Amino acid sequence: MSDSKVTWLTQEAYNRLKQELDEAIENRPVIAAKINASREEGDLKENGGYHAAREEQGQAEARIRHLQELLRNAKVGEAPKNDGLAEPGKVLTIRYDGDDDTEQFLLATREEGAEGDLDVFSPESPLGRALLGAKEGETREYELPSGASQKVTLIKAVPYDG
Repeated sequence: MSDSKVTWLTQEAYNRLKQELDEAIENRPVIAAKINASREEGDLKENGGYHAAREEQGQAEARIRHLQELLRNAKVGEAPKNDGLAEPGKVLTIRYDGDDDTEQFLLATREEGAEGDLDVFSPESPLGRALLGAKEGETREYELPSGASQKVTLIKAVPYDG
C-alpha cells in the first residue's frame, strides 16, 4: 500500500489492526531468536529451519510495513455521507446486466472487513474501480479477467454501519 491512499476504517477495525501491528512488532525478537538459533545449527545452505525463519521474518516485516501505511493513512470513524455515491465505506447494491437478482457488498479494504455474510470488494478491484464515484441508477462497464466486458448498475449505496 505504498500509494498513500486514504482508507476509511471503523474505530473497531482500526483498533484491531493496531493491535495486530503491535503484536507483530513485539514478535520481531522471537523471529530473530529463531534465525539465530537456526544459524547455530550449521550449514545454512541445507538448514530448513533457518530458511523458514528468514521467510517468516520477511512476511512479518512486509505485513508490518503494510499495516503501518494503512493506519497512517486511515480515516477513522468518519463514515461517508449518505449521498448515493459509490465510495469506500459503503454497502453497494448492484445488478449485473442480464440478471434480475441484486447483490450487496461492502466497498472497502479487506482489512476493514465486514461482519456476517457481506462480501468485501476492494476499491482497487476491477468491479470496485468501475463503480467508484457512480451514482445510484448509473450503469458502468468493466473488464472481467477473461477479457470480456460486464455491465453493472448501481442500485443503492449506503454507509456501512457495522
